[in-house]
Amino acid sequence: MNINVPEVKVPRIVIIGCGFGGMELAKYLNKADVQIVLIDKNNYHTFQPLLYQVATAGLEADSIAYPIRKIFKGQKNFHFRMGEVTQILPEQNKIVSNIGELRYDYLLIATGSTTNYFGNKAFEELSMPMKSVTEALNLRSLILQNFERALLTTDIYEQEALMTFVVVGGGPTGVELAGAICELKKHVLPHDYPELDFRKMRVILVENGNELLQSMCAAN
Repeated sequence: MNINVPEVKVPRIVIIGCGFGGMELAKYLNKADVQIVLIDKNNYHTFQPLLYQVATAGLEADSIAYPIRKIFKGQKNFHFRMGEVTQILPEQNKIVSNIGELRYDYLLIATGSTTNYFGNKAFEELSMPMKSVTEALNLRSLILQNFERALLTTDIYEQEALMTFVVVGGGPTGVELAGAICELKKHVLPHDYPELDFRKMRVILVENGNELLQSMCAAN
């Protein structure tokens, strides 16, 4: 089964992924004499720099998720299909996906990144990643559930554990997330959970290097 897109005589550019890279290329080629077919497993673009705000209830998910079809409304050489690419056959200039196959003249793989655990299995098994809207919402839910559970226990050590949050990674995302959780501790949570002693709440930021935001410091 082939993916249903019009057959044309101009070159077909298939873009896998509607992150910043895939989106910007498709927009840049707005007036080019090509056919653009963008494939993504979601039908929205995520503004990832603000995922930490969703995870800490500072923003709702729909504030950072934009419908792909709306972004490209009116771009005549653009087609979007929601699906997940499972295989690339370069010798045939073809991709295989869960919605069918598609021939291409040019292929751009812009699928973004996944969480890097640096080989630490404990982090991978016990931590929660934050690379998508769904993962950010799961993290928000866990934070709030911890405080609900803290209200129900009389064990002081269990309560302190439930009110302790460890953020692994001192890059921009880790620093922003740790800071946002601290803002919750100072301004929001004491009003929502007045029965809890927030002197017991801790936010621990763990970084393997000698300083935070090392990549930004190196750039300067």
